Amino acid sequence: MNKRERLEKTIAGMPTDRVPVALWRHWPGDDQRPADLAYSIIEYQQLYDWDFVNVLPAESFCVIDYGVQDEWCGAADGRRKNTRRVVERSLQWTDLRPLEGIRGTFGRHVEGLRIIAEAFTPWDDPPPVVQTILSPLAQAELLAGRDVLMQHIRTRPDRLRTGLNTITESTLRFINAIRRLPVDGIFYVSRHANYSTMPESEYQEFGLPYDQKILEGLPERWWLNMLHLEGDAPMFRLMSQLPAQVINWADHKEHPTLDEAKAIFNGAVCGGLSRWEHLHQGTPAIIRDVAKAAMFSTRNHRFILSAGGPTMITSPLSNIRAVRQVVDEVRVM
Repeated sequence: MNKRERLEKTIAGMPTDRVPVALWRHWPGDDQRPADLAYSIIEYQQLYDWDFVNVLPAESFCVIDYGVQDEWCGAADGRRKNTRRVVERSLQWTDLRPLEGIRGTFGRHVEGLRIIAEAFTPWDDPPPVVQTILSPLAQAELLAGRDVLMQHIRTRPDRLRTGLNTITESTLRFINAIRRLPVDGIFYVSRHANYSTMPESEYQEFGLPYDQKILEGLPERWWLNMLHLEGDAPMFRLMSQLPAQVINWADHKEHPTLDEAKAIFNGAVCGGLSRWEHLHQGTPAIIRDVAKAAMFSTRNHRFILSAGGPTMITSPLSNIRAVRQVVDEVRVM
């Protein structure tokens, strides 16, 4: 069974030869040059043979051309710290203009994604490829910072909506630019659909409509669209109504559990491992025990073994290898 068949059957709830598995990470330094990012991702796939590849640039790639600046300060997860925002006053949301999907930073990332997709094409069992994209509200936070964003949600929502419409249009243009490449979907990051950040009614006004516009406008041939929910209390039931085939969240830390999620969502659930407690601080033996427990709990049904987010760049390689090896130890047919 090849990777695509394994994933398609998993999403559909059909028997497979084994549980699909994948991990992804940031690539600080390399993520500043799309070709270098591409080669790092290709080598990572050659080493571990994941069932799909998540192309994870520096999250600022979508807003750099608005004027955002950032730097890597040594964070263990590889994320960069913003050093310059571009929105301080609410009127500045109305100054934003849509970016071109084939020019500037977006254009360079299209070429990087082309390198990745074309490198995998001749492989006997090429991995499906998904491109990480932040939600418009998450991009707005990169532009303004969370405190300013929340202030504008509650004081000048009209101006913020103008900015969110612009960001959404830029995102759709980037999606249109990559739809010509042999990619299989997107990894859509929602950072604010959680109750610790805002009430559900607020997210339904400032987050959900833009999520729907992006996810409902994806090419029909993209069969592996994944939704990643960040935060301490994800709005799982609300977000599970969006058109995605897989949902990923920190199930070891936050509700719902994998089993609870499967009762709510008809696609595949992705997780089972903590990126910090297990992958970073644990051992291969712990990885195997926790992974097998997750497979047993889900009955190897509609389940993809992974972590609840990108792995730390300093996590022990023995732990990473253990994640890949354990699915071969537990055959499901």
